[in-house]
Amino acid sequence: MNISNLDNATLKTILHECRQCGTCCKRYKKVLLHRDEVEFIKKMGGHVGIDATLRQLREKPLSQLVEENKGKGKVYMIHPDDKGCVFLQCRNGLSYCMIYHYRPLSCRGFRCNLADSSFLDLFGGDATCLLGLNSFGLEFGKKVDP
Repeated sequence: MNISNLDNATLKTILHECRQCGTCCKRYKKVLLHRDEVEFIKKMGGHVGIDATLRQLREKPLSQLVEENKGKGKVYMIHPDDKGCVFLQCRNGLSYCMIYHYRPLSCRGFRCNLADSSFLDLFGGDATCLLGLNSFGLEFGKKVDP
């Protein structure tokens, strides 16, 4: 199979279907948060942090740095380990977002696609494609039709 043999509908399906693999939620170590999302993520048990140098941490308390960065829009939801986002839950081989309807705007702006072998045959290499679309995984409990 090669790309020239595919019609637009087939190609669009290959590129835009969520496979619920969780790769996109595991791949990034931090997700930029809007200032209005920081407290919600903390209350839900998410890990929130900033990019700060050791010098900044010596000069100011962490709480002050977080507040300053919140005002600048530079606060992140951090994935503390290699398991990915703390809100990612896997059941029966599928991945779900536990806060799907309340997920950060940064998450809403992406859609994770781990393409099947047809994508690999066409494009090779890394099959993970983050496409700036308004979807990111599926809501918790929602099934994908095969």
